[in-house]
Amino acid sequence: MPTAIPPAGNLNHTINTRQLTMIGIGGVIGAGLFVGSGKAIAAAGPGIVLAYLLTGLIVILVMRMLAELATASPETGSFSSYASRELGPWAGLSVGWVYSYHWCVTVAFEAIAGGAIANQLLPAVPTWAFALLFMSVLTGVNLAAVSSFARFEFWLALIKVTAIVVFIGIGIAAICGAFSHFAAPGTTNLLGRGGLFPHGFPPLLAASLTVFFSYFGTELVTIAAGEAADPVNAVRASMRSVAGRILIFYVGSILVVVTLLPWDSAEITESPYTAVLNLLGISGARTIMNLIVLTAVLSCLNSGLYSASRMLFSLAQRGEGPEPLGRVSRSGVPTAGVLAAASAGFLAVAANYFLPTGAVFNFLLSSSGAVAVVVYLCICATYIAGRRHRAAESATPPVRMWGAPYLPYLVFVTLLGIVVGMAFGSDTRTPLALTLTVTTLAVAAGLLHQRRAAKNAATTLPVT
Repeated sequence: MPTAIPPAGNLNHTINTRQLTMIGIGGVIGAGLFVGSGKAIAAAGPGIVLAYLLTGLIVILVMRMLAELATASPETGSFSSYASRELGPWAGLSVGWVYSYHWCVTVAFEAIAGGAIANQLLPAVPTWAFALLFMSVLTGVNLAAVSSFARFEFWLALIKVTAIVVFIGIGIAAICGAFSHFAAPGTTNLLGRGGLFPHGFPPLLAASLTVFFSYFGTELVTIAAGEAADPVNAVRASMRSVAGRILIFYVGSILVVVTLLPWDSAEITESPYTAVLNLLGISGARTIMNLIVLTAVLSCLNSGLYSASRMLFSLAQRGEGPEPLGRVSRSGVPTAGVLAAASAGFLAVAANYFLPTGAVFNFLLSSSGAVAVVVYLCICATYIAGRRHRAAESATPPVRMWGAPYLPYLVFVTLLGIVVGMAFGSDTRTPLALTLTVTTLAVAAGLLHQRRAAKNAATTLPVT
């Protein structure tokens, strides 16, 4: 592994607070909400709202810790850089590469998902062709300049946010009986079909993996802070607004779905939002939702390319990745990092050409595993270690974690409990095992890198 290298250029600080807020929202609201939530509802019943709420609260607390770290020291590598500083180079390398792996897989996942959705709108064009088009366009956007990425992501995220707000508004109107052709369901669908937890509590744990996967991406705000014009104020404002909006969008929209639709209906698994619009007699519901989901997928794909490329850039800058990944073009873009992240999507397109869409789609989804929980655990550990150091220095950060020092420990223990619980679930055991395998390999590489770096440093010490 190379030693730390000087930058071949500098990242541009051109992302404004408004764009940074939308980038955070855009990285989170993807196909996991619009499509993946259907399977979670079918598995856990109406009580899935509780899983979204509690998981959302955990994510908000983790992001508050990360916000404190980021406002104290805004860096492109975000939690990976902080982990190297507080826990050791092995931790930064490990979590950085695991995180990059996750987003590369997500890029491939979203490319195939986008192609499949577009194929439903235009069946004459094969899925792989659409996926190739999306990958080519968004790779070009990310290679152009960070301002191109930010503007593109802002408008894609705005479309998603507007769509969800309209959906929630329509849903509330229907629940209140505003539609003459649709009788208000009251609590029938919530409590009248086996109660909130028709299968008991264990399915909620299995569903939590899907929920964590859906929420993952909020941390993108702190990664993009390294290229923000005013990083401290941008992160502070963005984190404050993103947390509330995510809870409203996820918990609010899922609550609308399970109130209006029976949790065990066949339509809810395929596309719960489309099923609600069809139930209310809104014409063209499937086409409308396909276009919105496609927008969400492209937004997540765009964010994935950006996030993975910047993390790879940060790793290379710290000497924890191949040297070319740390070079920057004249336009301030880590070109090699973008191409490395995009390669996963192009490989998925090639695989999709030879294999059925479902096979590629399911494999990529499973291989994402429980990376989100591992990353959140690392953020908690980094925060706890870093807080001790800041307390010794009597430093007061611009953003402070609530309930410190006790609440961070509680969040850490809760996340550990989720990991342990996943080991006993038949649906979560395999993805957890895959994640732990990837994490173990990354930690081993990190420890080896740290040992070699220490050995090299010792051999270069001057003799006195």
